[in-house]
Amino acid sequence: MFDKIEEIKEYVGDDGKKYETVIEVEDTDNPDIKTLNLKSGSWSGKEPWFVIDENQKLHTMLSIDSIHKLIENFKKLQQDNFDLKLEKTILQHVPIDYQDVWVVAMDEIKKLADRHGNEKSLNVDLEKLLRKIKKEHPNLFLNLKDLFTNQITA
Repeated sequence: MFDKIEEIKEYVGDDGKKYETVIEVEDTDNPDIKTLNLKSGSWSGKEPWFVIDENQKLHTMLSIDSIHKLIENFKKLQQDNFDLKLEKTILQHVPIDYQDVWVVAMDEIKKLADRHGNEKSLNVDLEKLLRKIKKEHPNLFLNLKDLFTNQITA
């Protein structure tokens, strides 16, 4: 079991941090009561705590604060990923003013979100969205056909 904990340390890539609190859950005569035995570390050790259940299955225990931080970091990562995808899609459509297109796109996304109300997530086809914006606001984008046609005729 301690080998699995060491593998997790390697996977997390935080060799400097000690994950030393390991607790074992044991059955008692009463099926509603379990005993927790500290196998290593201390009751005030750093998170995560590792718990070995009566079936020798490894679990982790985190505080609510740690779980909250984890969720917030995940949300930020999702937002960053979405922003990068939107940026890439905008740039592929050759905007005259990137920032103007970004503002229009975000307004359109907000409208979509308002229409979908209480849904937890919103799937947006960014390519379709940008084609719609390009059609409704052609002045925000370079028209490469016209640009090349003008160069050839000049």
